[in-house]
Amino acid sequence: MNTDSQRLDLTLRLRVLRGGDVVMGPGRADLLGHIEATGSIAAGGRRMNMSYKRAWALVEAMNATFNAPLVEAVKGGVGGGGARLTATGIQVLSAYRGLERSIVRSGAEFLVELETALAVPPEVKDR
Repeated sequence: MNTDSQRLDLTLRLRVLRGGDVVMGPGRADLLGHIEATGSIAAGGRRMNMSYKRAWALVEAMNATFNAPLVEAVKGGVGGGGARLTATGIQVLSAYRGLERSIVRSGAEFLVELETALAVPPEVKDR
């Protein structure tokens, strides 16, 4: 059994799939959250060390996946344009984050079970 000093800190990561395609996952949700916080696809991507091209491609994929866009462009003024989450984007992000919280709560006891069954990696044993 692992002692507290040897904890492996298991985590859960949720991906929502339709068929074999990712509808929403941790990276997409994080990007939406960063866009919401910064008002920019480029800045949101930078927070994740992601190129603008990759961030924009993910936004386009998400917008095409749902029945309404999740992110919309904001027309520029003196400070330039930006992006924001639509009502659907806010709803989807909220639902995904709710699923994450629910899974973490309901899965905690099972993670402990798995953790006790795992071998302790050498770098943890040597502490």
